[in-house]
Amino acid sequence: MEIEIIKLTTEEIDDFSDLIKIFQVAFEWENLSFPKRTHLKKVLSSTNFLVFVAKADKKLVGGFTAYVLDRYDTEKPSAYVYDIAVLPDFQRKGIGRLLIKTLNEYCEKSGFSEVFVQAEAHDFEAVNFYQTTPISHELDVKHFTYSLYGK
Repeated sequence: MEIEIIKLTTEEIDDFSDLIKIFQVAFEWENLSFPKRTHLKKVLSSTNFLVFVAKADKKLVGGFTAYVLDRYDTEKPSAYVYDIAVLPDFQRKGIGRLLIKTLNEYCEKSGFSEVFVQAEAHDFEAVNFYQTTPISHELDVKHFTYSLYGK
C-alpha cells in the first residue's frame, strides 16, 4: 500500500470536504451542518491554517487540520493540531504517525518553534496514539471552554 501525504491548497476543496467527512465518522459528530464550499475555500486560503491529507493508493484515508499561532514571546510561530483522524480500516498501519512526522518536518523547515496537540484524558485511544509518537514532553492539563451560543 502506497501512502502519499499532501498539503492541500485552496483548489482542493473536494479533498477537504472528504477529510471533514472522515472527521465526522471518527469523532461521531451528529447533526453536522456541513460548511459551504465558499467557506471551505476561505478557510483553506488562510495562511494560519494547514490541512494535510493521507491517500492510500489515491484514496483519501485520513488527515489533519492545524492552526498556525503567531506568538508574542518569540518570532517563531507554533502549530496547533486541531483535528487528526484516519479511517478505521486504515488505522494501526502507521498513517497517523506519518501525518504527525510530516507536520513536524514541515514546521521545522518553516521555522516554527513547536507543534502541539491536546487530547482528552479519557480518550485513551488518542492519548495512547500520541504517546507512540516522538513527543518532547507531555503535560497534564484541564481544558476550559466558553460556549458562546445555545445559552
